[in-house]
Amino acid sequence: MTAKPQTELEQAIGYPFQKPELLTEALCHSSYANETRGALRCNERLEFLGDSVLSIVVSDHLFRSTNLPEGELTKIRASLVCEKSLFEWAKRISLGDYLLLGHGEEQSGGRERPSILADAFEAVIAAIFLDGGMEPAAKHILRFLPEQFDRPSEAFHDYKTALQEVIQQNPEERVEYVLTGEEGPDHMKQFTVEVRLNSNVIGKGMGRSKKIAEQMAAREALLLMGESV
Repeated sequence: MTAKPQTELEQAIGYPFQKPELLTEALCHSSYANETRGALRCNERLEFLGDSVLSIVVSDHLFRSTNLPEGELTKIRASLVCEKSLFEWAKRISLGDYLLLGHGEEQSGGRERPSILADAFEAVIAAIFLDGGMEPAAKHILRFLPEQFDRPSEAFHDYKTALQEVIQQNPEERVEYVLTGEEGPDHMKQFTVEVRLNSNVIGKGMGRSKKIAEQMAAREALLLMGESV
C-alpha cells in the first residue's frame, strides 16, 4: 500500500500546516528513514516532544475540569495517554494510511501496529505544536478527550448513581441537576452544575461537559454527606 497524500490528513485533523515538512517527518517511521538512507528524518524526536505536549494538555484539562484529588487525576491521566488510548485515537483519523514505512514494516502489518500508530500520533501532536503553537495542538488533543474521559473506568466513579442510591433510602426526597454556568471558547468550554435536594443546593461541580460537571457535583454532595468516595 502507498501512503495517502498528507494533505488529506490535514483535512482530517482540521489543521493546515504552514511547514508541511513537519508533518512529513511526523509520519516517517525509522524503517522508511533507514531505507532512504536518511533522506528524511524519522519521527522519534517528534514523538518525544509530542509526549510532553500531550501530558501537559491532558493534565491542564483534568485540573481545570474536575475537582478530583491528585491520586485520581494521576490515574485518569495515565489511562488517557497510554498506548491503548493513543492507538484508538490514531485509528479515528486513519493515521496508519498516511505513514511512511519501510518495505519490511509495510509487509508485516506496520500500518495497524498499536505501538507505531501511538508513536505517530504523538509525533503529529509535536508537529502541530512546532508549526502553530500550543493552541492548535491543544485543540487537536482535546477533541479526543471527552469520549475517553466519560467512559466508566476504575479511576472514574459513577458518583451520580452512588448519590441516587443514598437518596433513595428516603423515597420522598427529590434530586435534580441544574446547569448554572457555561463559559470559555468552544474547545475549552467549562460547565458548572448544581445538584439540588428538594431545591436545596447540596453540591457543585465543574467540567468540560455537562456529564462531567454533574458527576463532580454528585461527588461533592457525597462528601458533604460523609459518604466514602
